[in-house]
Amino acid sequence: MQSAVIVFPGSNCDRDMAVALETVSGQKPHMVWHGDSELPPGLDVIAIPGGFSYGDYLRSGAMASRSNIIKPVIEAANRGVKILGVCNGFQILTETGLLPGALMRNSNIHFVCKDAELDVVNTGTIFTSGYDSNTTITIPVAHHDGNFFADDETLDRLENENQIVFRYHNDINGSSRNIAGIINEAGNVLGMMPHPERAIDKKHGGTDGLALFESLLS
Repeated sequence: MQSAVIVFPGSNCDRDMAVALETVSGQKPHMVWHGDSELPPGLDVIAIPGGFSYGDYLRSGAMASRSNIIKPVIEAANRGVKILGVCNGFQILTETGLLPGALMRNSNIHFVCKDAELDVVNTGTIFTSGYDSNTTITIPVAHHDGNFFADDETLDRLENENQIVFRYHNDINGSSRNIAGIINEAGNVLGMMPHPERAIDKKHGGTDGLALFESLLS
């Protein structure tokens, strides 16, 4: 599996993401700088990691979505390359229009950093085929702007088209319908606020994120 991790000024989960991808594939991912205008050829997976790209100036993900590397990422997504955006990566995906909705300030106005229970709503995706149906998993969260918002029409469409992949088992940030992760209509772009790359090793507290990366490999 050939993969790449996009690195922005302020990314702080890029190494964690790289370790997770290498753990399941046995191959080191390409670390691609935001200022580059081309991606390595033959990529199967592109990961946009968490952090605070550009210091979250303007709004989270807004400036990163205008970086040079985003145009080839969008082109890759349109070709069917798998795109995984986690936390700030999810915010960037909504800013680029690859995913609908927006990530707003948490409803309690506080940074949330803890283990969160997630319901795996859709196991029929290329990102979640390794999970059992009706499973609740534990994945760390760490965000200040994780409150997913969309209008009712968009939310209904996400529901009806099975594009909601993860929900918070309990409300932690005010997200509409407890949405924690969604997928695009084509099924190859996933954005989620929780950090599966931080849940791949028992020594770090759990391995509930491992099945996501194994699903990508398979």
